[in-house]
Amino acid sequence: MTHTEKATWIWYPGDFEIWLGNKFNNRRTARGAMFPPIWKQDSHWPTVVFSTQVDLREEEVVAVWTEGEFNFMLDGMLHSETSSPDTLWYEESDYYEGYRIRIPKGKHTLTFKIWNQKTPPALFVDGPTIKSDSHWQATFEDKIWIDEDGMAHGSGIYVAAGSWNFDAPGNLPSQYCLKWESLLPVSSEKVGKGTLYDFGQETFGILDFRFPTGDGTIHIYYGESREEALDKDHCETLDVTRIVHGRPLWTPHPSRSKAFRYVYIETTGTADFKLAMYYEYAPFKPERSGSFRCSDSEMNRIWEVATRTMDLTTREFFTDGIKRDRWVWSGDAIQSYLMNYYLRFDTECVKRTIRLLRGKDPVTAHVNTIMDYTFYWFKSILDFYLYTDDLDFVREMYPKMRSLMAYCLDRTDSDGMAEGKSDDWIFIDWVDFTMHKRGKVCFEQILFCKALETMSACAALLRDHPHPTPSQGCLTADDYARDVLRYDELAKQLRERILDVFWSENDGAFIHAIEEGKKNMMITKFPNMFAIIYGYATEEMSSAILRHVMLNPQVERITTPYMRFYELEALCMMGRQEDVLSEIKSYWGGMLREGATSFWEKYVPTEKGTQHLAMYGRRYGKSLCHAWGASPIYLLGRYFLGVRPTKAGYAEYEVRPVLGGLEWMEGDVPTPFGKIHVRMEKDMVMVRSDGGHGTLVIGDRRKPIPAGETVVRLKIED
Repeated sequence: MTHTEKATWIWYPGDFEIWLGNKFNNRRTARGAMFPPIWKQDSHWPTVVFSTQVDLREEEVVAVWTEGEFNFMLDGMLHSETSSPDTLWYEESDYYEGYRIRIPKGKHTLTFKIWNQKTPPALFVDGPTIKSDSHWQATFEDKIWIDEDGMAHGSGIYVAAGSWNFDAPGNLPSQYCLKWESLLPVSSEKVGKGTLYDFGQETFGILDFRFPTGDGTIHIYYGESREEALDKDHCETLDVTRIVHGRPLWTPHPSRSKAFRYVYIETTGTADFKLAMYYEYAPFKPERSGSFRCSDSEMNRIWEVATRTMDLTTREFFTDGIKRDRWVWSGDAIQSYLMNYYLRFDTECVKRTIRLLRGKDPVTAHVNTIMDYTFYWFKSILDFYLYTDDLDFVREMYPKMRSLMAYCLDRTDSDGMAEGKSDDWIFIDWVDFTMHKRGKVCFEQILFCKALETMSACAALLRDHPHPTPSQGCLTADDYARDVLRYDELAKQLRERILDVFWSENDGAFIHAIEEGKKNMMITKFPNMFAIIYGYATEEMSSAILRHVMLNPQVERITTPYMRFYELEALCMMGRQEDVLSEIKSYWGGMLREGATSFWEKYVPTEKGTQHLAMYGRRYGKSLCHAWGASPIYLLGRYFLGVRPTKAGYAEYEVRPVLGGLEWMEGDVPTPFGKIHVRMEKDMVMVRSDGGHGTLVIGDRRKPIPAGETVVRLKIED
């Protein structure tokens, strides 16, 4: 039966994201050559069957559109416009070349089988009551019907038909693209044989050659920096095209999108033009966005540049860098999700990215081939539920969580620890010092333990909130209950082993690893700060870690924003916001003082000039617009404004603001119901909320923020 008043395009769940992700990940180029990802890529199912049951009080005519060739069965009987013209009215419609089908009154099963090798098979059905939506069932002809519970025989199961916002016949899923806006360079200058164009700040888009004349070749050299654009032999990205008889052989298309601030162009012959660009961006709603403003002008600028960095790296998916790699990485993405919850609250992009990263069963490798990235992926789902209260997404992803965790458990050693195999990449971070990643690495065990806890927590949610209409093959409440106990016990055992094996009382820290049965006593910040963040260190242990590791100048410094994200989060959790503010101003402010208009993949303050541009042995290998560089968005929203959900979807929340040395600050945090606005001065805190039940916490004082109350004020006593 129909469940909505609006028809929408539907597809096999996850296939749209996988297909779109393949297009997205394969657009990366390196000096004009395509550069596909270094991990396995799945494909959409080419043949998909969609089915629904109806009970009509009267005959109904439905309009049908598909992406792909299709056939139609009514109550298990195949029909076509030639085989049953009298019993089933089946003809082309004048509207978008669709079809109209007459469905007799009574109870019926409608089944469409669609084949499309190029793009995901998709279906749009629109009638007075019969409308395609996510309640339709879908199968890829594995003979297992998939329903909303997402479970059948415990293998590779999704939710029912996938859908998003393609709510008109002509709004085809296969035609999805971002928005474009026309921009002009802010300046240009003659350099050598060509012209250097400056668009004023880091940007992303497609060049547009306007008012073309003459004939000739156009050589294009892109640069995130002036130096890169002018270095024709070493710039990371370039293009070439021609103008023939006043017409450019260049069509603006997403495949030509590049990251740049500067563009250096040399032409031959008589070719001439006016240069512009189409800025390509993911739209957002400013009225639903987060904000931050304070008494420190440099911090305001850091927030602005972090916001631009986040917006530039929010594309069809949350990507890492817009120049390099232009891929979707799980470790980068989990930070983007958290920053997004405090900036744009784009929940659909979060779901698309999580689905793409997971891919299809069977599991043959870690996510992005990186063991720690697999563990982050698990946590991202529970985080999503906490911020959105979207239990359906947890239900959809749980079967894939289950099969991925089975893969992880199958690769543990006799102590239940995760140890990298020959085909695993143990990443942790880019480091400037020697750090072996062999054996049982403490950092990996902590992430693995959190993944097991996440499995138990998600199973408990589904146990306590069974699907209202379970079907054959679905997991039962008893199945979920067994999972809760199993994963909880595995997590407890691993947590005990972590404390027993890696904690050093003498060092007041977790050591690095066990290699070939011997302890590697190296002390790094990585496992220690995650032990604080995940609550694996007691208060006494955390205090020791703070003294001996986090504030110890003898411990190797972290030089990437990626792990500074967690380093500063751990310090905030220890009440060190003044130290964090100073670090943000020094580190991110340092990038601003180097001329950054978006934040970088890595920043080493001791480097000078073009040293800041080099990485991976290449002069311009460093990404100057990297998602994990936008860390201050999360830190300021979560630990300075102090807003966090304490029940899913902000049904209940806490506001625990900390000035951290600022004179005053104010900002908005987006939520499913609107915004929470916080303003704090030295002697006063004010909170304004659009919904939910909150608690304002200042020291030992707590004041309720009732739902619907406009403003709550609390005077801060000396």
